[in-house]
Amino acid sequence: MDRIIQTGVCSYGMSGTIFHVPFIHVHPGFEFAAVVERSKNLAREKYPNVKVYRSVEDMIKDPALDLIVVNTPNYTHYPYTKAALEAGKNVIVEKPFTVTSAEGQELMELAKSKGLFLSVFHNRRYDSDYKIITEVVQSGVLGDIQEAEIHYDRFREELSYKKHKETANPGTGALYDLGAHIIDQALLLFGMPKSVWADIRIIRKESVVDDYFELVFYYDNMRVRLHTSYLVREPMPSYQFHGRLGSFIKTKADVQEAQLQRGLLPNSPGWGEEGIHEWGLLHTEKDGKIVKQFLPSPTGNYLNYYQDVYDALVNGARNPVPAADGLRIIKIIEAAFQSSKERKAIDL
Repeated sequence: MDRIIQTGVCSYGMSGTIFHVPFIHVHPGFEFAAVVERSKNLAREKYPNVKVYRSVEDMIKDPALDLIVVNTPNYTHYPYTKAALEAGKNVIVEKPFTVTSAEGQELMELAKSKGLFLSVFHNRRYDSDYKIITEVVQSGVLGDIQEAEIHYDRFREELSYKKHKETANPGTGALYDLGAHIIDQALLLFGMPKSVWADIRIIRKESVVDDYFELVFYYDNMRVRLHTSYLVREPMPSYQFHGRLGSFIKTKADVQEAQLQRGLLPNSPGWGEEGIHEWGLLHTEKDGKIVKQFLPSPTGNYLNYYQDVYDALVNGARNPVPAADGLRIIKIIEAAFQSSKERKAIDL
């Protein structure tokens, strides 16, 4: 590679061990050079050459580091990203970008003023299921789309062992967590809506953070519904798109997270390949004939995000997820909470 990007990761929890370090390790253009573990040395057991710091503040001061991955709890995204930028570091920050749009705007302007790279880790853009959805929507095979529905449901009555996710702090709850993913996908497919309506609730018995939401995006001639619930044992198709010519329905079936949890690396055989039983169903009209067929999904690969980051840093290519993309998601989330509180649609 033309350059090796020395990378520091702010946390070695699930986000670090599953979604970041394996890709940094496998990609030849990155070096997993440093990590923050406040009391343990788990990273060094697997990556003996990594430097272990006991605080984010200390790691950011390391002059050898080119890139900092901020993958800490949501409410820390703003202060840690700001500190890294002020130290002259390029930054990847986990989704959601920030807790408030004011914070996101400040970080975006700070990165620009310093000529630094700032990207939000919206890895679900690189899912197999989202890739086939994008192909179908952009192909026009459904005709003018009139309604779309995206779900990110799960069944989990018990609270997460990650206490920071179940504490009523700024930026916690399903809308900031899972909602950020599907809001991002809807915005990529259809752009910013004219207004948003939302119903945000707490439905688990012991929960103190939102674990259910329904959002409706209003466009001129189309509606998009986004939904998450933690009490869906038998989910419906996660993607449902209906146009004047036909429909496409699809499960959320990307296998990468499950593969990573089994210890596989992104260069393993069969990486990111969906099973045939998860293919999406296209039912539409082509050349005056009704067509009903299952479509295979492209392979998903989060390594492509890191390749895109490398190309941006080294070759001047486009930032794969610029701060502006993360910021508009936070603006939607803020409007959604306002809508749910006031029980009305909020103009954007």
